[in-house]
Amino acid sequence: MKIAIVPGSFDPVTNGHIDIIRRTAELFDEVYVAILINSSKKPLFTVEERIELLKHVTKDIDNVKIESFSGLLVDFARAKKANCIVKGLRAVSDYEYEVQMALTNKQIAPEIETLFIPTNGLYSYLSSSIVKEVAKYGGDLSQMLPNEIIEVIQNKIGGKQ
Repeated sequence: MKIAIVPGSFDPVTNGHIDIIRRTAELFDEVYVAILINSSKKPLFTVEERIELLKHVTKDIDNVKIESFSGLLVDFARAKKANCIVKGLRAVSDYEYEVQMALTNKQIAPEIETLFIPTNGLYSYLSSSIVKEVAKYGGDLSQMLPNEIIEVIQNKIGGKQ
C-alpha cells in the first residue's frame, strides 16, 4: 500500500492546499493530512478547529485522513507506515527551503521519499497568511477558500464584512 503524508499548518486551509491534497489522493492509496503542532507559532485556529475545517473540505475524498502531530515529520510518517511526504510548491522561494527539509528528512529516514507537486497556477500566489490579511480587511475570499468555509474564516478573523 502506498501511503503519503501532506504536512502543513493549514491555518487556515486554502484552495491551494486542497488542490495538493486532491492530487496526492489520486496518486496514493492512503493520504494523511498532517497538521503540525508548533509551540513556537501562534496560530489563528486551534488544532481542533483546523482538523474540523480539513475534515469538512475533504469529506468527499475517501482515502484522506486528517491528523495532527508534533515532533519530527519523519517520525509521524514512520508511525503511519508512509513511504512518501508530499509538498506543494508555489514558487522558487518555496523550493529552496523545501529541498533543504527534504534532504534533512532523507538523512534521518532514507526509506521515505519526498515528492514535490507544483501548485496549480491559479493558486501560486496563495498562502494562509494572505487569506488572513484579505479577510481582516473584508476582501473577497471566494477564489482563495472553499465556499463552505468562507463564513467561518470571516467570523474568526472578524474583519470588515
